[in-house]
Parts: sequence; structure tokens; C-alpha cells
Amino acid sequence: MATREQNEESLKNALATLNSVASDPMAPKAVKRGVTEVVSGLKGGEGSLAVRAANAISALDDITQDPNMPSHIRTRMWQAVSTLEGIREKA
Repeated sequence: MATREQNEESLKNALATLNSVASDPMAPKAVKRGVTEVVSGLKGGEGSLAVRAANAISALDDITQDPNMPSHIRTRMWQAVSTLEGIREKA
């Protein structure tokens, strides 16, 4: 089982990745808006860290379906999802 510190570090990494997506000028506005909402939910949402991670994964999965999204943005979002899955599974 992962320690709280490991989960917090993983969350920090996922947030950094998502913030970089939200500030990327190549990201469509709808993607930026969705990612910003996900970041807010991860930082101060209701429930445990595992629940917030699961909710974020679900939302990010929906966002990555945007056909206008550049592939490098989609790849970074999948990296964040992978990190969040580690939190969800270990918590």
C-alpha cells in the first residue's frame, strides 16, 4: 500500500502535468476549461484522494475524446491519467 506521501507526490506530478496542458497555447479552449475544472476538483473536491482521482480520470477520459486536440496534448493528459490511476489503485 502506498504511503500518503507517495500519493501526495503523485498528485503533485499529475497537477503539474495538467497545469502545463491548461497553459499550452496549442490546447483548444474547451480542453483548457475542462482541465482547469479537473484541477480544481483534485485540489479541493469532496471525498478521499482516491475518489477525487477516480473522478478526475473519468473527466479526463471524456476530455481526451475531443477530435481537435493535438496529439502532444492528448499524450500529456494520458500521462496525468496514468499517474492518477496509481493513486486510485493504491489508496
